[in-house]
Amino acid sequence: MFLSQRATQGEYLDTPGLPVCELAESYQALGRVNRLFHYADPFQRLLVHWLGKQRVQSLAILDLGAGDGSLGQVLERWAAEQGWSWRVTNLDLNPDALRLNRNHRNVAASVLSLPFKDESFDLVIASQMTHHLTNETQVVRHFGEAWRVTRDALFVNDLHRNMLLLGLVWLTVRLLRLPRAMQSDGFISVLRGWRVTEWQKMAAEAGIPNARVWLHMGARIMLQARKLKSRSVTTAGCSASETSAKCPSGA
Repeated sequence: MFLSQRATQGEYLDTPGLPVCELAESYQALGRVNRLFHYADPFQRLLVHWLGKQRVQSLAILDLGAGDGSLGQVLERWAAEQGWSWRVTNLDLNPDALRLNRNHRNVAASVLSLPFKDESFDLVIASQMTHHLTNETQVVRHFGEAWRVTRDALFVNDLHRNMLLLGLVWLTVRLLRLPRAMQSDGFISVLRGWRVTEWQKMAAEAGIPNARVWLHMGARIMLQARKLKSRSVTTAGCSASETSAKCPSGA
């Protein structure tokens, strides 16, 4: 059945050694698509609702697969408008992409082997990055490393592999008249996407307890999880074993 198996074809933007000028143009084009689809919304709305406004007033955040760091910039500015302090560290395998994000905290490293001590960040996030990984083994390693370095929460989203999103992306990249390589990448990124049951299986294999994985708006696959000791501190005296219905996290 079509889309029952994810594609393995690589994206052009992942090609090593792309000229910096071409890389910059590609990220500018990608930014147009991301803004159109409100790529920061899950972190501004769903994340805040989940953790609670009291918990998010001050956060040290690690953004995995950050590329040019545009998401971190958007989130820091938005948080400042709310009177909050969000400090984003951008991590990406491509140092040339990170150089497009000047005067910010940038780390060139692999998401499969994070150069940080255990529980170094309040929150670890990743946006539309996991589909760039080759196979389930790598995703399990990525999830496990992300879980290791967070001391509280993990919040990850990516494209969901389905026909509706495939058609929407195909139409969007052509209407925006993106470069041909970026049009192809948009199509491939959906074909390389994961599904809910696949992420559930890999999160369990990564040792993430009680991970919640769901489909958001028919287009994004979401994963959220919190460490129990952090939840017990931030839920106003509720037991960590209590359900969210009885004691919402961040209350």
